Amino acid sequence: MCASYKENLTGYVPVTKQHTKPTILHAAVSAAAAMLRGQGAETMIDVRVAGCLVLLTLCVDARALNAAPLDDAAERYRPYMIEGIGEALAGARELRERAVANDLAGAKKGWLSARAGWERSEVFTAGFVPELDAQIDAWPNANSGFHAIEAKLFGAGRTDVQGDADALVEHLDILHRKLSNMVLAPQGLLDGTARLAYEVGESKADGGESRISGTSLDDMRNNIAGIDFAYRTIFADTLKSVDAKLADTVVGRIEQLKSIVAAPDLPHVDVGALRRASEELVIAIQAASVKLGLSRPTLEAQSR
Repeated sequence: MCASYKENLTGYVPVTKQHTKPTILHAAVSAAAAMLRGQGAETMIDVRVAGCLVLLTLCVDARALNAAPLDDAAERYRPYMIEGIGEALAGARELRERAVANDLAGAKKGWLSARAGWERSEVFTAGFVPELDAQIDAWPNANSGFHAIEAKLFGAGRTDVQGDADALVEHLDILHRKLSNMVLAPQGLLDGTARLAYEVGESKADGGESRISGTSLDDMRNNIAGIDFAYRTIFADTLKSVDAKLADTVVGRIEQLKSIVAAPDLPHVDVGALRRASEELVIAIQAASVKLGLSRPTLEAQSR
């Protein structure tokens, strides 16, 4: 069923639609009325059928109006994806080279560089390349990828990570080569933006995945940078054209998250404020989905 909604994390609350096209509305009502007159129907059920036809027409029109601008905007996001994964790949290669040379400090530096590029890219990784995402950034069963290497480099101070480093480079290289031709569905990118926003406040606020390396605060900063770029590049202009107030709300929530993670270190992060801002951003993105003609984002990764 197509309608506008005031949304929260648990479900929908219907509200009145504010933006309609009179010509489309009149055409839909006329068509529905004609159909009903032809059948001699005068029941409440028939009225509801007419209403559903009107809503369906409006929904299809909203999706058609927004589809092309969002598709074009998603293409503008592609270079950012390529750059982020390219940085992750370069860092992983440096990590492998330094580990072979038994240079612990150099290997750690390569890991940190690779990690930064990856974290900025998490808007799309889980939804678009779930198999590679699991091999590169498995958690909490971290027997491969970033976290298997992290445990040895930062936890045990060891550089015998050749096999894991080879696998990380291979998987990042495969992903990097996929990016030029990957179909970028705006729905999947909006889902990924909402999901990552929620993850920042829920699973990373208490130390998150990177406890051993101590880089969880940097993880959150890079995640938020990725969220910010994806929203501004793909969705901001279209949302502003249909609901400027809601567009400002989304930007405000992102800026609030940036401010919170600008703390000097993880113990100084206001975890309560971070979680509230994270959830409020998810709610705003969910509300924006209707205005954009997209489905409500889920908080679970779905392959696109």
